[in-house]
Amino acid sequence: MKKILLSSVALLGLTAGAMAADLPSRYAPAPVVAAVPVFTWTGFYVGAQAGYAWGEDEARVLVDGVDVTPTFVVGGTDFDTDGFVGGVHAGYNVQFGSFVVGLEGDIEAAGIDGDRTFNDVLVAGDAFTTSTDINFQGSLRARAGVAFDRALVYATGGLAFANFENTYSYNNGAGTIVTEDFDDTQWGWTIGAGVEYAFTNNLTARVEYRYTQFDNFDNESTLVAGGAIEQEPEFHTVRVGLSYKFGTY
Repeated sequence: MKKILLSSVALLGLTAGAMAADLPSRYAPAPVVAAVPVFTWTGFYVGAQAGYAWGEDEARVLVDGVDVTPTFVVGGTDFDTDGFVGGVHAGYNVQFGSFVVGLEGDIEAAGIDGDRTFNDVLVAGDAFTTSTDINFQGSLRARAGVAFDRALVYATGGLAFANFENTYSYNNGAGTIVTEDFDDTQWGWTIGAGVEYAFTNNLTARVEYRYTQFDNFDNESTLVAGGAIEQEPEFHTVRVGLSYKFGTY
């Protein structure tokens, strides 16, 4: 009888275990959550920018390399220039931890201009006028900064170039005006800083300030015997821009 009882209990336990195995589990498996990719500034990008420039130029009269401006004109030799700029840029960044380094180039159409008229010291009523127009400009620069996740604070600097149209005219006060025009592309340097923010993994926006200065350059002039007009342009620029960064993160 005891053997029969033990056998019945064992059979009942096996049956209950089998039935429990067939029942659905009370606990659902934990969902698998994909890791969110970490944003990186590494990659190629292209974009567009626009801004405003202001600064000054200087026109000095040289004879055989000697500055004789005070002999011809009254007052200083500098004059203000300003205007809008706008164009496109492209570059590549590499991120190491929180540090970002890269190379960027840009080219812009420009409407930077200015002029000034100087009174002749030697002959009363005579006047000398100089004017400058910058039609396009560009740069090739290094960038280096610190990333705070999607925000990048950076410094930038490198080579700059621009096309200058310079016009010089001399009015003898009796209606005779002699005019000279020069068109040259000059090289200089630029340096500045900016802040850029990634609104999405591909779209970034920036605000940037740069100071640009060009080397002194001379235009041989027939207005003064054996002379030349030397100029030294410099200006500040504030730009805003949008960039598209290739890649998904």
